[in-house]
Amino acid sequence: MNNFKKIGLTALAASLVATSAFAGTLEVSGDASIKSAHVTEATGANAGKAFSMGNSVTFTGGGELDNGLNVSVSFELDQGEADGTQTANQLTADGAVFDSHSVTVSSDALGSLTFAGHGGDSAQSAVKDTTGKIWDIQGTTSQSVASSSSNNMMLYTLPSLIDGLTVKASYVPKGAVATRYESAVDYSLAYSGVEGLVVGAAFGEDTDTKGEEADVDTLYANYTYGPVKVAYTQTERDEATAANDREHTAMSISYTVSENISVMYAESTVETGDTGDKDEEVSGITASYTMGGMTISGAMIDIDNQGFAADTKSEAWELALAFAF
Repeated sequence: MNNFKKIGLTALAASLVATSAFAGTLEVSGDASIKSAHVTEATGANAGKAFSMGNSVTFTGGGELDNGLNVSVSFELDQGEADGTQTANQLTADGAVFDSHSVTVSSDALGSLTFAGHGGDSAQSAVKDTTGKIWDIQGTTSQSVASSSSNNMMLYTLPSLIDGLTVKASYVPKGAVATRYESAVDYSLAYSGVEGLVVGAAFGEDTDTKGEEADVDTLYANYTYGPVKVAYTQTERDEATAANDREHTAMSISYTVSENISVMYAESTVETGDTGDKDEEVSGITASYTMGGMTISGAMIDIDNQGFAADTKSEAWELALAFAF
């Protein structure tokens, strides 16, 4: 029996080697990480501590073809979670462990085209908040404002037109998610021609729900001077029903103390068009320390008027330990 096993494994190994000769090779990356988090809800309920570990592995590969085009591919294996772009049924259909995946074809003359089977960003949603996303810790807030994105979408980056200018356009097809009744087109511009400064604008569409179509526009600026970086982002969502309008404003200042230590303070505010709502305000501090391939990171945030409910307050913190090897 053992001999048969050896013969079978040898044949399998030979098959894999033969396949890689025409299919290309993929590099595997991942990390080892452990996280602890705690959320105290606005109602006074205590959610307690939650523990988790990193569970993502990414396969990447690519190269230059004989015709001069560069092709790259990426596949991520991860525990599936509903992230706002898929329903529970679609997650089951796609596979619970097969997550973000994309193919990119590019050249200096033609620019680059990325086809994202899952996990892609539209031209607007990619820059919806360039300040560090303090609101995204533990998913306890109403989050930022974004245009439509979906499975099987495309993002095109134009070739260089002017030094320092980057122009992108994205297309989200109709029907990629059950509630999307119309396709969406976004575009963005970013200029980095001044040392340390990046300014940009993005203009997108939210067509996820019939009768609630909206324009989603973002303006942002990031400035780095030595170890200090200041970032500001403002996004507006305008819909026919004024009560559904949203305006998200965020800012942050970060300081790289040394090659091992960095800290950041950030604030985020979401306003609605409903006069009965209170602005949701988030503020917090994040920090990280790296030593010998080990990174310790943490965050503490406060949330006022969570979910636009008046006079409520929530708190959250997280502590993570990651290893690079």
